Amino acid sequence: MSNAGDLDRIFKALANCARRAICDELKLRPLTTKQLCAGFPELDRTTVMMHLRVLEEAGLVVPVRKGRERFNYLDAMPIQSIHERWIGPHAAQAAMGLHRLKDELEKEKQTSG
Repeated sequence: MSNAGDLDRIFKALANCARRAICDELKLRPLTTKQLCAGFPELDRTTVMMHLRVLEEAGLVVPVRKGRERFNYLDAMPIQSIHERWIGPHAAQAAMGLHRLKDELEKEKQTSG
């Protein structure tokens, strides 16, 4: 993740529930644009393409042309970078707190028992 603009694009892309749903579908396997359109009947093809373009610009979707078809692959690395920057450190602190609590409870149990 090179700069704040990259982060802004990622957060903008993930702020929309339809784009998150597209990412959820692509997490399972790459899909053609036609398959994605079929999976979201409430959206017309143009809207699906617009969402895919936003996801591409954020680096979350990588399109690969194979003949006449366009396969869309999820690239989770931008999400991993966000996790490492914001979520991981907080999760580590929470785990350390739970470990300290466990240690203290075990000490209390040993001294009272």
